[in-house]
Parts: sequence; C-alpha cells; structure tokens
Amino acid sequence: MIDLHTHTFFSDGVLSPNELVQRARQIGYRGIAITDHVDASNVEFVVKEISKFCNSIEEYYDDIVVLPGVEITHVHPSQINEVAEVAKKLGAKIVLVHGETVVEPVEKGTNIKALESKFVDILAHPGIISEKEIEIALKNNKYIEITARKGHSLANGHVAKLCKKFNVRMVINTDTHTPDNLITKDFARKVLIGAGLDEEDIEMVFRNSENLIKSVL
Repeated sequence: MIDLHTHTFFSDGVLSPNELVQRARQIGYRGIAITDHVDASNVEFVVKEISKFCNSIEEYYDDIVVLPGVEITHVHPSQINEVAEVAKKLGAKIVLVHGETVVEPVEKGTNIKALESKFVDILAHPGIISEKEIEIALKNNKYIEITARKGHSLANGHVAKLCKKFNVRMVINTDTHTPDNLITKDFARKVLIGAGLDEEDIEMVFRNSENLIKSVL
C-alpha cells in the first residue's frame, strides 16, 4: 500500500509522525506521505518539522519510503499557487490541495486553481468535479484522489467515472487522522471497486502512486 495523504499531530491528526509510520509499516505500507494541513500561517513550520522527521528516520527503515508533504486546506483559491510554491521550495515532496469535497464549505474555484498550479501534485477529494476541471487535470498531468475517508468518499464514483472517461491519473489515499483510518491494500482495492473501477483500472491506480513517488525522489 502507498498512501500519499495522511495527518499527524502537527495538524488535526492524533498520532506522532513516528507512530503513524510504525503503524503503517505493520499493515504492509511501502510508501507514505505525511501531509498535514497548511495555509500561509504555518506552511514553513510544518514542512520544516516533517522534513526533519523524515530525514531522521531514513537510515532506520528500508521497507518504507516516508515523504514530507502538505495539504493546502481552505486557502482562498487565489493563494493556492503561492502557498504551494513555498511548500515545494521548503522541501515538501508531495503537495496536495484540499478539494471541493461535498461535506465541507470549500471555496468555489479551489479545484481549478489547484489543477492550474505547477507546484501541486494531487487534488484531494475534489467532490463533484466538472469536466472542465478534469480537462485541466489532464492538460497539466495532475493526479486526482480517490479517497477512503468517510464523507469525502461520497463522490468517489463520480470522480472515478470522469477520470476514466478522460484518462486522468488517479491515486488512492486514506486522508488518515486516526489509527483506524489506515488501510490494507486489499481494503484499498475494495474502495476502488466501489468507485466503479475494474481490475485493470485498479492496477493502474496502484502504479500511479508508485510512479509519483519515483518522480519526486
């Protein structure tokens, strides 16, 4: 399992970075990105601390790749590119944007601005994403998240259907906040089946996560 969207106590998660990684290793994770919530107020602090942690454990774990990242969350669309650029310059390997999920009041235009930014890797839980937004994702080689997170996952079927139609790359993530949010690869497969994807699609989703990790190392 590769999971590129998780949180620790550096934002609203409950686990320390080390406990998150240890629990992930125990259920078979081979890669994980720690992507705590940021905006302009805390991006420097979060990237610095998570990068320091990732560097500190690199020599001890050879069975899992741990990447520093961020999730830009509830930022005004006009600020997304700026915050994403700062995060990348500070050392974030994976930059997600908290998309227009159906269960939170995310500012309209967030999806488009995230997909237009060259510093953003993944649009997380984009909600009722439009064909126009999907076309921007395709043009700019962005990844779109299929999520295992309760609530955010309500739009998975819609998201997967459009991504498949336009051949846009998908990844599956958990948006982990608590220990029980981590999932096995078998469970991830069930989430993807539930989103309407077939076996060939599912294998491609897993490969997409692997390829994204390779591209940022």
